[in-house]
Amino acid sequence: MEETGKYFVVRKKAVPEVLLKVVEAKMYLSADRRMTVKEAADRAGISRSSFYKYKDDIFPFSEGARGRMLTLSIEILDEPGLLSDLIAVIAVYHANIMTIHQSIPVNGLASVSLSVEVLKETGNLSRMVEEMEAIRGVKDVKILLME
Repeated sequence: MEETGKYFVVRKKAVPEVLLKVVEAKMYLSADRRMTVKEAADRAGISRSSFYKYKDDIFPFSEGARGRMLTLSIEILDEPGLLSDLIAVIAVYHANIMTIHQSIPVNGLASVSLSVEVLKETGNLSRMVEEMEAIRGVKDVKILLME
């Protein structure tokens, strides 16, 4: 079987707890530069060795994305203004829309493909996707590709 890539995007609920605790410890360290790794690991509830084992392999979605292209596949109801609402969320996060493609609605649903350039000013991508998912009429948001 061929390796498909060295990076994966997974939802938080699919990530083992120890990895989430490593991210938590990293947040403690970035918030308080005087804190030791031992203190951050203890506070997060993991061992120092677990922290060191995974610290370079997990990070919040938004952290590694600057300057990259993000392609989203979004399924929406066929309602006026819904595409505009999606675009408004992207604008709030200061990402740059490169392409938009919306299919002709079938059975009241349309597929939208958005390619977005993640800029230095772009806020938290995870929150951006969550806000898109929360829009009434948005049925599904999938991250297809990050280049």
